[in-house]
Amino acid sequence: MRYKQEDGFTLIELIAGIVIIAIVTLVVTAGLGQLFRQSVDPWQQIRATEVGQSLMNEIMARRFDENSNVGNQYVRCSEGSGSCTTPAPCPSDGSTPNAEEAQRKQFDDVDDYNGLKLTGAQLSGSSPNRYNGFEALVCVAEKEANKLKRITVTVTTPQDESIEFSSVKGNW
Repeated sequence: MRYKQEDGFTLIELIAGIVIIAIVTLVVTAGLGQLFRQSVDPWQQIRATEVGQSLMNEIMARRFDENSNVGNQYVRCSEGSGSCTTPAPCPSDGSTPNAEEAQRKQFDDVDDYNGLKLTGAQLSGSSPNRYNGFEALVCVAEKEANKLKRITVTVTTPQDESIEFSSVKGNW
């Protein structure tokens, strides 16, 4: 009596199938890896926007110049209360050359923020790890003598993407 040969796979066919599946899996995961990396970018950009907008709001709430009157007289710095302060070139080392006050919470005019550099721990406040890897640099430059100052906040994400926020503060 003859036995019917069973249908099945040979060892060579199994090995070839495993190799093909491994190659396809490698190609698919390599392609998806780029998508996974890019999916983090919007989150980092949103956090950078939070940092930039928060700093910009803080700075824009301050007066135009150290010599601007903050009383009820509304005297501009170039009119009777002394000349306006010209911001120094923006340093990148985190020093604040125009700051008359020693600490950030005491800054009272936009020039005090010139050169301010903050890193993750300084940006986080009560959430210790929220902005790890982020960095913010503030530059203040005179746009028009005694009239306008340009405030630029550059936020760098952990992926080294720099996002710049800019505003102009007027002397009025």
